[in-house]
Amino acid sequence: MYALGKLPRVPLSRPTALRDELARALPQRPFRVAFWDGTTLEPDNGVPPLTTFRVRSPEALAHALLAPGQLGIGRAYVSGALDVDDLDDTLELLDTWKPPALDARAKARLAAAAVRAAGLTKPPKRPQAELRPAGRRHSIGRDARAVRHHYDVSNEYFSLFLDDSMTYSCAIFSRGAKTLEEAQWTKRELVCTKLGLKAGERLLDVGCGWGAFAVHAAVEHGVSVTGITLSEPQAERARQRAEEAGVADRVDIKVMDWRELSATEPFDAIASIGMVEHVGSVNIDDYAARLYALLRPGGRLLNHGIARLRHGDAEAGPFSERYVFPDAAPLHVSRVAFAMERANLEITHIEGFREDYAETLRHWAKRFDDNLPRAIELGGEERVRVWRLYLRTARRGFETGFLSVFQVLVRRP
Repeated sequence: MYALGKLPRVPLSRPTALRDELARALPQRPFRVAFWDGTTLEPDNGVPPLTTFRVRSPEALAHALLAPGQLGIGRAYVSGALDVDDLDDTLELLDTWKPPALDARAKARLAAAAVRAAGLTKPPKRPQAELRPAGRRHSIGRDARAVRHHYDVSNEYFSLFLDDSMTYSCAIFSRGAKTLEEAQWTKRELVCTKLGLKAGERLLDVGCGWGAFAVHAAVEHGVSVTGITLSEPQAERARQRAEEAGVADRVDIKVMDWRELSATEPFDAIASIGMVEHVGSVNIDDYAARLYALLRPGGRLLNHGIARLRHGDAEAGPFSERYVFPDAAPLHVSRVAFAMERANLEITHIEGFREDYAETLRHWAKRFDDNLPRAIELGGEERVRVWRLYLRTARRGFETGFLSVFQVLVRRP
């Protein structure tokens, strides 16, 4: 179990009544609940528990009461007031066990028991790792704050789980790669091959991250690259990477939004890798139109991004909105393709890599767990808890067919 340090001291109360109400409301439960005073709620299905939920402080109940649902439980987990023995086992439980429906009376009894168990304490503070987005959704300023909340921890923090190239998008194992490094090289080269890059051409890399793809395209295919990102630490490392590879004269990294790009000098090719997820449904048509305007006639565009597979499902929940990717909302690939067609771009190829992303996230989670002490030093305990959960829930999203990732290749006629 991954445990935090000491929690704030609060007046302790006994959760016996809450335990009894939970037992009444959740028969045939396959898990254990362990409270701060040693009180436990044991499984009720005659088998060993799938996992143990550890309510380490009344503060966990206060978070759940102040923000019922995913956000309150998330705050309790991030603060350390709520913990679990094994994240993977817990996520398996949440995906497979269906609790019985509770009527209004049962919910009221549970809430009253939780209030008594929490005792008289001040409302707990929100974890520092939480961001509350402000301003118009998907405006340039709000998008910049959202991206920096996720990326501007430190370059070293991301190096703890990414491969040596610092490629932060789906690697491709299905073409024979055995290691994460090989699979990321395969992905970068596949994008270059699909774009048909030729020496001397001009390439735009939208959302260039730490510059892995931009440098790869310049070194391996002799193109000149303009890369854009909203994160200054990413831009600094990308420029350094270009210097180290001897292509600084052909790789230009800018800190800017895609809406600030000028179409005065069109590009031969555009790569958008892991960027479209942050555009949103309100801007996807403008995004496609802007990329069309940035391409010369006959130019090629490859859009590589996460997409939702199921229709009718909600967008990212409140936990992800506040702690992981604020305002990120993967669209369906059909919506992305429609935007491309609306912008008069001709679709030539679409390919999915759902299982590849699940495998990528499996590698990332293991590497992150192998470097937990340093991750805590760099990002703090709250952020580490968020990331351990995020990497696993994302993997399960690809494993269960909730999400996939698609490469959509188009050309400007």
